[in-house]
Amino acid sequence: MKLQFPRESAPEDERPKVRTYTVRDWDAERGLLTIDFVVHGDEGIAGPWAAAAAPGDTLGLRGPGGGYAPDPAAAWHLMAGDTSVIPAISASLPRVPAGVPVHVFLQVHGPEEEVELASRGDLHLHWLYGDADEGVAGALADLDFPPGEPQVFLHGEATSVRLARRHLVVDRGLPTTALSASGYWKRALTDEGWRENKGAWNAQVEADAASL
Repeated sequence: MKLQFPRESAPEDERPKVRTYTVRDWDAERGLLTIDFVVHGDEGIAGPWAAAAAPGDTLGLRGPGGGYAPDPAAAWHLMAGDTSVIPAISASLPRVPAGVPVHVFLQVHGPEEEVELASRGDLHLHWLYGDADEGVAGALADLDFPPGEPQVFLHGEATSVRLARRHLVVDRGLPTTALSASGYWKRALTDEGWRENKGAWNAQVEADAASL
């Protein structure tokens, strides 16, 4: 697999389509970059590409983006989302200090989508089955929070994230500064469609916090 950066100077209609992925692992000695892909049928761009990828294919890269990292000073950690956030959580868990509580809530379709996750922290892993918008928010509502303020990583399907974020901010009273929360994708929208609608979603999220 050849890795290169796309030409930003190329005309818009000639530039490759961009998708955002979390690096699962980087082995500098072997020059091996690991990225997880979830393939939903034969439509879209990234999934079908990954399913048909072969040695020698070219993958353009740019980045990195994002600014989240587990805070070693946090009283405890809360990480939640769906299948799309598993790589990011997998990469974050090893950075939680030994013995620090970390609760992980992952919404998947069934046991076949579970993966092995490990942390030096006191890991409490909760698998949620189904695709209900309220799944993560409902599970968080049932959680007895450990003492102290958590650092929260909440990403995934937009409606699910908004409901869970509203619960944490409005019902639990967590400050927004304690949260890294964003919709990775939106049900029934392509990546391009979601980018066009994300501004409205951000406004809804801000309105939730303003309702306090």
